[in-house]
Amino acid sequence: MSGLPHKAWVLVADGEKALFLRNVTDEADPFLQVIRKEEQENPKDIDQSANRPGRMSDGGPGQRSALDDTDWHELAKERFADDLAHLLYARAHRGAFDQIVLIAPPKTLGELRQVLHKEVAARVIAEVPKTLTNHPIDEIERQLRNGLIAA
Repeated sequence: MSGLPHKAWVLVADGEKALFLRNVTDEADPFLQVIRKEEQENPKDIDQSANRPGRMSDGGPGQRSALDDTDWHELAKERFADDLAHLLYARAHRGAFDQIVLIAPPKTLGELRQVLHKEVAARVIAEVPKTLTNHPIDEIERQLRNGLIAA
């Protein structure tokens, strides 16, 4: 692929934030326009946990082992990938985009890839395993220009 096609979407996400962008110019020099922003309120796990981890009997007299507590923060990140996948499916089904580039940290990208509907997965033209959610749009454009043209 030589560049980002006109009207192609770009999803820049991590486990808590997502930015939906559209290329409004040509392939050689992308200019991204913000379509939508999503942000999940996801406090640290310690702020979400109500109790200390549970314990269970180990079978011996007076022996008890600690159980792992649910990592609510991590669970919320996984649910956010599900939410993004559903949102992308709804938009793809309505014909909002024909092509999309996914930009996310490797772990988030993997979670998203697992839950994407086949209708959306068929429209993915590139995946960029980077964290760019806190970068300005012109930096995202530069990264895309450099990464896609070199690919």
